[in-house]
Amino acid sequence: MQQHLPSGTIPPRPSRPSRSGTFTGRSRTLTGLVTAAAATAGLLLTGLAPGAQAADNPYERGPAPTNASIEASRGSYSTSQTSVSSLAVTGFGGGTIHYPTSTADGTFGAVVISPGFTAYESSIAWLGPRLASQGFVVFTIDTNTTLDQPDSRGRQLLAALDYLTQRSSVRTRVDATRLGVMGHSMGGGGSLEAAKSRTSLKAAIPLTGWNTDKTWPELRTPTLVVGADGDTVAPVATHSEPFYESLPGSLDKAYLELRGASHFAPNTSDTTIAKYSISWLKRFIDDDTRYEQFLCPLPRPSLTIAEYRGTCPHTA
Repeated sequence: MQQHLPSGTIPPRPSRPSRSGTFTGRSRTLTGLVTAAAATAGLLLTGLAPGAQAADNPYERGPAPTNASIEASRGSYSTSQTSVSSLAVTGFGGGTIHYPTSTADGTFGAVVISPGFTAYESSIAWLGPRLASQGFVVFTIDTNTTLDQPDSRGRQLLAALDYLTQRSSVRTRVDATRLGVMGHSMGGGGSLEAAKSRTSLKAAIPLTGWNTDKTWPELRTPTLVVGADGDTVAPVATHSEPFYESLPGSLDKAYLELRGASHFAPNTSDTTIAKYSISWLKRFIDDDTRYEQFLCPLPRPSLTIAEYRGTCPHTA
């Protein structure tokens, strides 16, 4: 580019060749270009730092969460579903798989959910699309019979996880190393049984759980115990509270007691259950520390929370 000088200015003389045969002026120019390029690269790297940091956790899915996003009836992912006939499986009673429609983000963690005593999949079906839209593959199941006890339901949860990761039509969408279990009532007791049997599980959430076994010192799976202050079927004093208190002190664990709620609170859409279930599953199945803010510091009592206990900060 031609340089325009003010009137009366004497143009600079060309630089003389140096002993190496290059022009000293050109050397300065090249040095300046290299310095500028380095500075530009530094700016680019600085700009990329958040992305590079995010890449440290390859399991993060979806945008940064907000209180509104985890309380919403649907998350950022569009979902699809596929039915699984009881005739096509062994070890459990079939069910419905809910999953993010897009494969752009790769694989997802997965959770299987069991209904309670005398209940069918329909009683916990609302959790399927709600959790899947936040970035999970969710399998809401029927059990072999509606009268199955917690130990049987625990085995059925694991059988459903095995089907989901090994044989299902969406198995390529699932990361088989990042799995969790949930359940209502006897299904909640079953989720504790499943976590006891398979210590590789990343999360367990018994919802107003029922079980004759009250102590769970063997568990190594981060566990969120959800009880209800008005539960007369599985009163918190004889079920959810001893479940929680018996978990190892070194375990990441929490106890959420719903206010003004009955044993059947998990059978209908419930924002408080969804909010803390999503946060727990994200935090421990996806190792997504962006959700730690909703779990630590411990949530305070509110219109929907009678009590919340837990270990903070989390270690996993």
